[in-house]
Amino acid sequence: MNNHSPDVTMAGRACVHFSLLPPSMRVTYTLTLLVLGIGYIFAMIHVLDSHAGRDGNPMLSVNDLIIAYSGSHSDTRLEIALKGPMANMLPPEERARVFAWVRGGAAKDDYQTIVRPIVEQRCMACHDGSNPHIPNLKGYENLMTKVDLDTGMDVFTLVRVSHIHLFGITFIFYIMSVIFCHAQLRPAWIKCLIIGLPFLAIIADIFSWYLTKAWPPFAWVLMISGALMGLSFAIEWIVSMYQMWFYNSAPAITDTLEP
Repeated sequence: MNNHSPDVTMAGRACVHFSLLPPSMRVTYTLTLLVLGIGYIFAMIHVLDSHAGRDGNPMLSVNDLIIAYSGSHSDTRLEIALKGPMANMLPPEERARVFAWVRGGAAKDDYQTIVRPIVEQRCMACHDGSNPHIPNLKGYENLMTKVDLDTGMDVFTLVRVSHIHLFGITFIFYIMSVIFCHAQLRPAWIKCLIIGLPFLAIIADIFSWYLTKAWPPFAWVLMISGALMGLSFAIEWIVSMYQMWFYNSAPAITDTLEP
């Protein structure tokens, strides 16, 4: 005899196991997971390319996140860019000459003979001022706007990026959760925890940007929240793919909170 109320029963049927779904829906879910998985890999590569190496070491570290959001307070923005995301744009000997020029006072005469040829050869393809979203490095005066103490991302940049991440990442994990709800896990609260964890991590991640700028040790929260998002994504992706095609147990209802 079914002891569940009609409302609970209908709610449970919305998340029947993958094996009870029609092939067309499983194919849709599979291809969605493939595309999202590839996208997540590229997102991680972008994070590494944007932040890793700012402290002089190639791997992503808490110090890299501190420098990105709170600033270096010892190097200029030009030096931080050439140590981090722009490190591969210049050969090591040319970067060393630019660093020596900055630390020697960034004189205009030395710019003409030492730095200008490097900038024109290596940087003007992107930094010629044609794109308002990319720093303009054309000429001494424009370059000097980057030869000041690095204080990390400004608040207005953080606000602009925050709403993009909040909307975008939330949609990604909503789609992942809708697919993952068809998986069989016991007890049911474990599945609820896996589903809820990345949404909480998103909030912690975004607010940690601002808190790290004010108090650098908060970068640890930023690092941990990003790791939790990645862990949740991996669990949902792997479990969903496995149970969709290789797992035969097919309970009719999977989401009641009873053991």
